[in-house]
Amino acid sequence: MPLPRSIVVLTGAGISAESGLGTFRDEDGIWTKYPLEALATPEGFARDPDFVQGFYNDRRRQLKTARHNRAHEALARLESACRAEGADFLLVTQNVDNLHEQAGSRNVVHMHGELTRVRCMNCFTVTVCQEDIGTSTQCTACRTVGHVRPHIVWFGEMPLEMNRIGDALSQCRMFVSIGTSGAVYPAAGFVQEAMYAGARTVELNLEPSENARVFDETRYGPASEIVPAWVDRLLDA
Repeated sequence: MPLPRSIVVLTGAGISAESGLGTFRDEDGIWTKYPLEALATPEGFARDPDFVQGFYNDRRRQLKTARHNRAHEALARLESACRAEGADFLLVTQNVDNLHEQAGSRNVVHMHGELTRVRCMNCFTVTVCQEDIGTSTQCTACRTVGHVRPHIVWFGEMPLEMNRIGDALSQCRMFVSIGTSGAVYPAAGFVQEAMYAGARTVELNLEPSENARVFDETRYGPASEIVPAWVDRLLDA
């Protein structure tokens, strides 16, 4: 049986948890240990930029030793199969890590930004950055100092590439949500958009999300187990 002609996959922190990267909203998540308002809002950055830069510098350093897991590999394999059959595939991730790319995924949208990129608030240039940044960092484009910030979408800011995501959802025949809480919008609303387009909807998660009831198919367990199994089943159908 051929693959659906268009697949959209949404991933959240749960797919990277087994790679040693923390989740956010779980009982032991990042936002239970750190003040969200201080670290993930423009106002928090304006009040204490050194504190915010230090937090994201730590997370950027953590990426250097993090490795993708079998769930990331399975999605890269699914994308490759779609490419071979001429089917559309878009991987939308809420994660700011680079583990999807590390596993071989190509068509990835980081709707909440990327740790390995920084943005200048003066000239809006986005550049790749693997090292620490701070209030004395100079923009490589406009050469001003003190305007470089993490390329992360904070609360109160618009997620990235929403038009591209919306176009893909309006045409998709299958929508798959992996490792997400179903609590954060606009991503939590993607399943409804896919449903309106007539797509089959699938949730793969450690436990039911807040909107689990609206999915056509649900499977629960560790991402490194259930995602490869589901992909195998889809490709063998």
